[in-house]
Amino acid sequence: MTGPGPAVWPPAPIATARLVLRASEARDRAAFVALFSSPEVGTHIGGSRPRDELERAMPEVPGRRPGLFVVERDGAMIGTVTLDRRDAEPPDTGGAELGYLLLPEAWGHGYATEACAVALDWFADAFPGEPVTLRTCTANDRAMRLAAKLGFAEVERYEEYGAEQWSGVWSPAASTG
Repeated sequence: MTGPGPAVWPPAPIATARLVLRASEARDRAAFVALFSSPEVGTHIGGSRPRDELERAMPEVPGRRPGLFVVERDGAMIGTVTLDRRDAEPPDTGGAELGYLLLPEAWGHGYATEACAVALDWFADAFPGEPVTLRTCTANDRAMRLAAKLGFAEVERYEEYGAEQWSGVWSPAASTG
């Protein structure tokens, strides 16, 4: 990750009962193209991109940056979890912002909760005491349920992109115990 802190990127792969969170590899390229060209995924991120455009523009090893974990199930990428440092914004929360995207065939199995929970644990160890924010559209029922399961506390609701948005914060201190 960038900025001050003890974290070294990429960390060693992190295993859960069903998943592995790891750095991106060249073998993930086709899954990245599928993820960002999916109309279902695009519904939640402002639209999908044309597959042919992604095929041309996608680097050999996509997503190779601090804070991006590939979520792997049975040896194949099913999505990503990101923890992007937000040193300048929003000023009231600081820390990082949690994001996640899963291929539609991986929806409804609890993988997002499992992957995000282990990523938050890693972040709490790497950046002790730093909060994490999560933002989503209130109409995204799955994201709202995930935020509640993970222990995010509502900070605000606001209008953006023509819809009501939700912002919450997760604090490592509040989640332990």
